Amino acid sequence: MHILLAISPVIVIFLLMTWGRRTADVAGAIGWIYTALLAAFYFHTSWEVIGIASIAGIIASFPISLMVVTSIFQINVMEEAGAIRRLVVFMKTLASDNRSVQVMLINVGVGTLLAALGATPVSILPPIMLSLGYSAFVAIALPAIGYDALCTYALLGVPVVVFADVMSSITGQSYSPAQVGLFFAQYMPVITTLIAMSMLWLVGGWAEIRRGWLVALVTGLTAGFIAIGMNAAGLPTLTGVVAGIGVVVVMLLYLRAGGRRPLDRSKVTDEDRKVEKRMPLALAVLPWILLVVFSILTNYRDIGLYDVLFKQWSMPVSVIPGARPIAMRVAWQAYTWVLIATLIAMPFYTMSRQQISASLKKSVRRIPRPAFAAAIFFAIAYVLNHSGEAPITVSGLTRWASTGEGNNMVRVVAKASANTFHELYAGVASFLGLLGGFISGSETSSIVMLTKLHFDTVQQVFASAGEHKTLAIALLIAAVSGIGGGLASVISPAKLQNAAAVIDRIGMEGKVIRATVVISLLMTLAAALMTFVFLAWM
Repeated sequence: MHILLAISPVIVIFLLMTWGRRTADVAGAIGWIYTALLAAFYFHTSWEVIGIASIAGIIASFPISLMVVTSIFQINVMEEAGAIRRLVVFMKTLASDNRSVQVMLINVGVGTLLAALGATPVSILPPIMLSLGYSAFVAIALPAIGYDALCTYALLGVPVVVFADVMSSITGQSYSPAQVGLFFAQYMPVITTLIAMSMLWLVGGWAEIRRGWLVALVTGLTAGFIAIGMNAAGLPTLTGVVAGIGVVVVMLLYLRAGGRRPLDRSKVTDEDRKVEKRMPLALAVLPWILLVVFSILTNYRDIGLYDVLFKQWSMPVSVIPGARPIAMRVAWQAYTWVLIATLIAMPFYTMSRQQISASLKKSVRRIPRPAFAAAIFFAIAYVLNHSGEAPITVSGLTRWASTGEGNNMVRVVAKASANTFHELYAGVASFLGLLGGFISGSETSSIVMLTKLHFDTVQQVFASAGEHKTLAIALLIAAVSGIGGGLASVISPAKLQNAAAVIDRIGMEGKVIRATVVISLLMTLAAALMTFVFLAWM
């Protein structure tokens, strides 16, 4: 019963989203209330802890929730300026007679590139997919499933940077993103291939997989091995930029090798030609061109801005007593540069007052619910992480301490998994990450919530392996948990509501979850099996 209650917040939220058909923001609000009450009355958590942990979670959500705000604002500006219509006309010419290649180009190639630049795929791609003739279901599901572990940890390096910070804090050793990035990247050739296959399944079932399996395989291997290469080169924060461009180039070469034209204008109408004349393609994608420049400037260490924006201007905020401050890094975060890129592009779009007003009205209508969903799921994650704690004062300093063994919900689930599975815990970790990603809507939050647990559990289960090997195992298991958190994208209420909001289909996210939960479980199983292979090589 104790274990069932510890995991019940996940069950409640899942049932609300699927069986109850509640939207992500409503399910999140109910889930937070349920989690708070459960933490207070059963797991002996102080109300002060619940309140402050929730606030800390909301603040920690800013890299995600504020990205929702700025990315939706950007897509609304681009819609009103006519940039999206221009992009749709261009994409109609891309592999128009090969749907598999078109899906890979847009949702893996362009999607990965956008994620790395901060222009969230679940905000940008749904209206484009809808305009290309795909169903609303596909338009929501594909950008979400494409927002995979490769995309999320390449999102200006946020998750892999957080992972390095957490591991440094736990072990007392200094880890850089480049040092830990390879633990993630080694999964990518297989995982990205499975994601590509899953996209084809969602578009057309087994028939589409039979037609496009080679396209999916080439796409997955291209993105995956680029991820490994970028991390080996010590440039993990630029992985998504290079991988996205790489997939686009390889897909165009694939078409050329098959005797097909990469750009086919046979389906361009007279109205499309008028759209082309009104706006050059380069101008339509100006915000993204600017983001490429900003991404290089803020992440390439030799330029020098990275050390200033990321380290010197970390802007730490202390919220939880005795815990490490939350590094805001506002000047480095993707949402800041997405906003700047959008504002710079607006004068070049020569938008009228009516267009600017319309984009603002759309933003006011579309932003609040998905942004709230992103924030509230972080709040739930932080309450779970600090459940079973209460403030104590020692020598005039206040900190949070455990109220008793077995009162932390996350530790209860992890300990039960370790005691049940022992060395098979290496496979269970990816599923715990999936749960963390589902609850919080973020791979980053899943990493924050679970890494310490994985480290402690590995110290117990693999103690006989020796200190050096045990540390390597801990890094591997914590990384695969992060992969699981990334694979939760396609069942993440926050991400799906974001995708649904930009095409005014809020409420459809529950339908997507019901259709994709098995896919996410199978991909997570693949990551778990790969973990055992990597362990055998150690």
